Amino acid sequence: MDKINIGKYRVDEPINITERATYDDLGVDKKALRKALKTVSSELAEFQDTLYAHGKYGVLICLQGMDTAGKDSLIREVFKELNARGIVVHSFKVPTKVELRHDYLWRHYIALPERGKFSVFNRTHYENVLVTKVHPHYILGERIPGIESVADINNGFWEKRYRQINDFERHIAENGTLIFKFFLHLSKEEQRQRLLRRLRLKQKNWKFSPGDLKERKLWDDYQTCYQEAINKTSKPHAPWYIVPADDKNAARVIVATILLESLKKYKDVKVPELDEEIKTNLETFKQELEKEKE
Repeated sequence: MDKINIGKYRVDEPINITERATYDDLGVDKKALRKALKTVSSELAEFQDTLYAHGKYGVLICLQGMDTAGKDSLIREVFKELNARGIVVHSFKVPTKVELRHDYLWRHYIALPERGKFSVFNRTHYENVLVTKVHPHYILGERIPGIESVADINNGFWEKRYRQINDFERHIAENGTLIFKFFLHLSKEEQRQRLLRRLRLKQKNWKFSPGDLKERKLWDDYQTCYQEAINKTSKPHAPWYIVPADDKNAARVIVATILLESLKKYKDVKVPELDEEIKTNLETFKQELEKEKE
């Protein structure tokens, strides 16, 4: 497999989402992709061990995509080599009553990674400019001062929300959180096939919801909202990557490679030096333990 050019997927200037590919098999078969993923994931696990020992950065991985884009399986396959103590996955669903008593970013802020750990957001704070923009009446449940009806939710409201998200990400980046945002870019036809698979395979039936078909009818609206959100919020400290998602195996390799290649650029992430006293007495400690066998 040829070296992956991660810049190909990064959003550094405004994009037209319809011009972005939804399929990329990286020119190799499924077996080769799985082998490549194992290699990259193992290296990610080694980096995570060093990150934990270093203890100054946290890594936030944000996954967005249409239903069936492959977020769950990507999390399972990409991060299964990591120490379970070093990674936490948060799957954000409809806000609870407690969460609605706070501002919309609160539940995401308290889920941010500790220093030395990875956090994966399976659906993210961007739901608040995606689902809520397609269904603006959801905003009324947030009980925001000055928002009494859908008529009050104008372009100015959304511009303010993009600014708030940018401010949130800038703040956490300046305080040691390394941010990666991935949009798993799925074609409408591939989603149709994956929904049919959920209906045809008995063991997959539980994944299907009639609501999936209702949301599918709003496909174009969602694509417009994704394009605007990505263009408004892809920043050098919090870049978006648009990953072709029609081939799940390739998407996993691409995401894992982007993470590994980007994280390796942080040359200050090293195992800390031992205290001089401990270093001086290492041989003594070793001898003490070896004598226990006698």
